[in-house]
Amino acid sequence: MPDLQEIVHEIADEMARRDDRGDVATYIPELAHVDPARFGLAVVAADGTLACGGDCDLPFSIQSISKVFTLTLALGLAGDSLWRRVGREPSGNAFNSIVQLELEKGVPRNPFINAGALAVTDVILSGHPPREALGEILRFIRFAAQDDSVFIDESVARSEKATGFRNAALANFMKSFGVLRNPVDFVLGTYFHHCAIAMTCEQLARAGRFLAHSGRNPDTGCSIVSAERARRINALMLTCGHYDGSGEFAYRVGLPGKSGVGGGILAVAPGQASIAVWSPGLDESGNSHLGRIALERLARRMKWSIFGQ
Repeated sequence: MPDLQEIVHEIADEMARRDDRGDVATYIPELAHVDPARFGLAVVAADGTLACGGDCDLPFSIQSISKVFTLTLALGLAGDSLWRRVGREPSGNAFNSIVQLELEKGVPRNPFINAGALAVTDVILSGHPPREALGEILRFIRFAAQDDSVFIDESVARSEKATGFRNAALANFMKSFGVLRNPVDFVLGTYFHHCAIAMTCEQLARAGRFLAHSGRNPDTGCSIVSAERARRINALMLTCGHYDGSGEFAYRVGLPGKSGVGGGILAVAPGQASIAVWSPGLDESGNSHLGRIALERLARRMKWSIFGQ
């Protein structure tokens, strides 16, 4: 049996030595200050064993990874009726593209592009004040991670609000088609804040464990979602979790995963482990460049690809 901790350390050491780190996101000014030399990797195995390497205990902005948790919440609130307001197909376009929305009458292609996440956020609001909806999102992520220290980075949220013109355009466009039912400002404010949640790799890996274990936390035995719903969320992560780089991620890594422009990726090896990696430099699709390479190394060495060994 491979030594998981040894493999994680070796991968972290290799990534620390590489010069091809990608470019940090600059369109959110607060993210432009993040050191591109950072790299963290955390893996929580089925038996609860934690293997960490690099900057695994340093909080970072999870950005669009939060969409995994908001989708889980929205499905709990709306069930399959959610799919009348957002699709389940890969987009093939940039994560903030407005082109498809016009062609498809304001219905976003999937819940992980920005437009889709705005529709999901609207479902969670359900007429509640943004503060209450945001509190519910944060409580859920803290519960999944079993860690109450997970927090919202207010400086990142302010930075997103100050520069979020494309997201505002997407939200207003969807509102014009009746896809959003709450005030646009409420939806945007909640969205900017849940994308600004900060977590360490260890916290994020622990928060994703229910997706690796049929909807349950294997430590507590607590069921967070049904096994069927966990499978379907994983399916969406595989097909849509890396925007127009999702096919490449599935080809290279072979695991369900969700990226964020903060440089994080949450990946799931069903029945085996929950994995979080962080490297702030992004590739052309807005996904962590070294994060994807590290996960490819890990999946190969641990024989975790869902497509076989």
